[in-house]
Amino acid sequence: MLEEELGKGPSAHGFDDERWTLARVQTVIRRRLRLSLSVATVWRLLKRHGWSWQAPARRALERDEHAVELWKKEVWPRV
Repeated sequence: MLEEELGKGPSAHGFDDERWTLARVQTVIRRRLRLSLSVATVWRLLKRHGWSWQAPARRALERDEHAVELWKKEVWPRV
């Protein structure tokens, strides 16, 4: 049942974008299956069923390196 729910995508479950996070999967499990699992348990469950973490293969084309560096120098120290 979880595979079916995850196959619908995050937006079908009310999330703003199309990224699955462990916390989002945890929320779907809590809502649909009425189970309360820790994030670590969710990760082990997904791993056992062949799911893996994924990262973007490349940086976004729209990325502005100058703006990123400026943000790191000026905004990040204040944070």
